Amino acid sequence: MRSCSGWRRLLFCLPLVFLLPHLLSVMELHREPTMRDQHKKARNKFDHLVLGPAAGEGLPDRLQCQGVKALNKTHFSASSNRSYVAESIAFVTVFTVYNSSDISKTSGSSDVTTVGNSSYNKVERSIAILNVFINFIQVAMPKSNVIILTDPASDLSINRDKVSVYPIQGEYSRDKLMLQRIRSYIAFLERKLEDHSRDHMHNYIFVDSDIAVVNDLGQVFHDYPDFHLALTFRNNKQQPLNSGFIAVRGTYDGMSRAKVFLQQVLEVYISKYSGASRMLGDQLALAWVVLSDASFDAKRFAKAQPFLKDIKGASVLFLPCAMYNWTPPEGAGQFHGMPLDVKVVHFKGSRKRLMLESWNFFSSSPNIADMLCLILSSGRIKYDF
Repeated sequence: MRSCSGWRRLLFCLPLVFLLPHLLSVMELHREPTMRDQHKKARNKFDHLVLGPAAGEGLPDRLQCQGVKALNKTHFSASSNRSYVAESIAFVTVFTVYNSSDISKTSGSSDVTTVGNSSYNKVERSIAILNVFINFIQVAMPKSNVIILTDPASDLSINRDKVSVYPIQGEYSRDKLMLQRIRSYIAFLERKLEDHSRDHMHNYIFVDSDIAVVNDLGQVFHDYPDFHLALTFRNNKQQPLNSGFIAVRGTYDGMSRAKVFLQQVLEVYISKYSGASRMLGDQLALAWVVLSDASFDAKRFAKAQPFLKDIKGASVLFLPCAMYNWTPPEGAGQFHGMPLDVKVVHFKGSRKRLMLESWNFFSSSPNIADMLCLILSSGRIKYDF
């Protein structure tokens, strides 16, 4: 009887052995759309700020926030009392207008973005970003000038104090813009070298127009008097250098050596990375020029401390991105917050809305530390720019 009972259990269980994988497959099939929907939802960009926990809680020398209220002070308040009057600085950026004829077609456009009380079409929001870029500079460094390098054919008119538009002939199409940016920098330095005897001397900081200067950068030229040009670095093996911030000392020697250095970067860009002319090619070329120096130790990129190194005949100051080119992280990933001594915030990629929202927030409550908490709490989200 016991034997017969065991056979009965076996015969009863056999169908389940064959049916179970099928049942699991059906369950997985029903679950897949949900997972796909979640993934699709995660990729969507938000049309409003989404606040989350501010990273870096409890870490020393990191901004501590409670919502959008700073619990400690950034170093801006201390350094703003220190004036670098001797350091005359001009910020230089490359900017051009695409489809400028569409400016008047905002009404009824399907590609309109609203931030606060303002609505922008695609062209207008680019101009809005440029204006916010200027706004931040004029708050943090009110004595500085802004120079916009642009296509002579571009319909660009900026009527702002201490801001000038500087046409430079070139290829400004979207696919060639990063390549043209280096060419424009070189052409600008060549003209300044020609005018050096007649021109008032400026130190130059070549930057992307999607950055916010939140502290005085005159300290770079004051505290490091021996460099010709400065680059920002991060601990990233593939792309250790970011081209969104390049400082050049405004002496004849500094501009000459910086121009030669950038010419070498341009040559490497064209010969090795021409396929990446729209994006990343300039950073890859920068890294190649630096790392091809046999005496350069790439391990220095692992520590976020400034250092000097002679590269290709120029004295190059390497500055950590954590302070001079800090970027809100998109999506997941290890992240240790915002340093209290951050000087530049770079709103790369889909962070452009965050740049406009940050300025709007600062305009209503002019506290740099609180604004940085807004950025820190919002920086992991993809927005609609």
